[in-house]
Amino acid sequence: MLPSPLSTLFVLIGFFVSLIYLLRATLWRPNHRSSGPKLPRGPPALPIIGNLHMLGNLPHRALQHLAKRYGPIMSMRLGYVPVIVVSSPQAAELFLKTHDAIFASRPTVQSSLYLSYGAKAMGFTPYGPYWRSVRKFCTLLLLSASKIEYFAPTRREEIDLAVGSLRNAAAAREVVDVSAMLREVIGNMICKLLFGPSGSKETDVKPLVREALSLPGAFNISDYVPWLAPLDLQGLTRRMKAFSRDMDIFLNKIIDDHENDAQWQKGKQRDFIDVMLSLLKESINSHNEQELKIDRTNMKAIILDMLVAGFDTSATTIEWTMTELLRHPRIMKCVQEELQSVVGMNRVATEADLPKLTYLEMVIKESFRLHPVAPFLIPHESMEDITVDGFYIPKKSRIFVNIWAIGRDPNTWSDSAEEFFPERFKDKDIDVRGQDFRLIPFGSGRRGCPGMQLGLIFVRLILAQLLHCFNWELPNGMRPSDLDMQEVFGLSLPRANSLVALPTYRLLC
Repeated sequence: MLPSPLSTLFVLIGFFVSLIYLLRATLWRPNHRSSGPKLPRGPPALPIIGNLHMLGNLPHRALQHLAKRYGPIMSMRLGYVPVIVVSSPQAAELFLKTHDAIFASRPTVQSSLYLSYGAKAMGFTPYGPYWRSVRKFCTLLLLSASKIEYFAPTRREEIDLAVGSLRNAAAAREVVDVSAMLREVIGNMICKLLFGPSGSKETDVKPLVREALSLPGAFNISDYVPWLAPLDLQGLTRRMKAFSRDMDIFLNKIIDDHENDAQWQKGKQRDFIDVMLSLLKESINSHNEQELKIDRTNMKAIILDMLVAGFDTSATTIEWTMTELLRHPRIMKCVQEELQSVVGMNRVATEADLPKLTYLEMVIKESFRLHPVAPFLIPHESMEDITVDGFYIPKKSRIFVNIWAIGRDPNTWSDSAEEFFPERFKDKDIDVRGQDFRLIPFGSGRRGCPGMQLGLIFVRLILAQLLHCFNWELPNGMRPSDLDMQEVFGLSLPRANSLVALPTYRLLC
């Protein structure tokens, strides 16, 4: 997130500013207030850059380390932005449930302006009537139980193709790039869901989505030290403008093609864009001033939001789960024994089998705990001054909920918190749907992920297929203990290097 040269730059800026303002060289402490409730404790900050230099390349780890010293509600200053870092289940509940209405907004950052058509997408738009309307019709029209069920054959088709390709690789004793395979199959599913039966052929969008995933996750100095924005020191503004132009051309073409399609003109809705076009038509003809008016810009922002949210999250979860299973052959064997018992060896697992796979469910929870896709969720922003647990939280504070640290907290998970041990969830009523703050991979409260159910189906079904149909081993005699576990910080937290493994087909059919 914060490359080493940038860390050096921040330190140099702080050093020279400190020299110039010698009288102000005393370190600013974020818990200093003359009277009344005080800010939470936190590390001393440098002038101008605040605590930016302390984040390093893996901020979730750096902030976990700092929280051990300053507490589960910690105050920092990143540039000119006051930041509150939350690192325990109890603190997360205060911010995401008890005071959810105050912390339900999103900060306005440069990436949301360029990548979300002026923050018009659901994920990054500030809290208010527009966000409520967008979330409502996205939930009802794309992410409802009936819509998820409607697209079940599409999921089945794409997974069957992936299994067939893996079966060929197994027959040829070929090593498989598991990471690339996962992103391909899930990318095809999302494209078909959004763009229709030919969606997987829209190969032009996949490099664009990869860029869309990297840009919001890149640490942008301009968001924290605004007077540096015109310099574009990292080149991010140029990249965002180029991405915005190319993605806009792509989305306009897709929408135009749908508008000209004879099936849509006959009133048939086969995908999300068809649904959005119908809403656009109704919005144009509506005279209700209370309704949210949908235009083409809204459409493109929402479609882009769905693409970015869907492409990487499920693939990253499955990638880390497969990594942990390759590191722990005993656990992989337990999953396969359960699949053999529930499904048998004469057919493949289906979505109807998923509720019966209790051990697989524990494995997925353990993967969410140790490897949450978004280690800080998406940052929240306070909409007014408030006191939380005796601490003063000023308006416009940015809230980082470090669920990566929560998942590894020994006070919550015992001394074995760093171990991959799915049995810890046996006979425990710990869910992932945002009610138990020990495990909130999809967030909680108003800004919880509306695509949670679809994401869980992707993860459960693909893992069930990969583990039921194939045995997996590391290539070239690699030992499980030698498996690379490095990660890359961004909007998500994928492996730094692709996971590769050797499959062997195991079913009788």
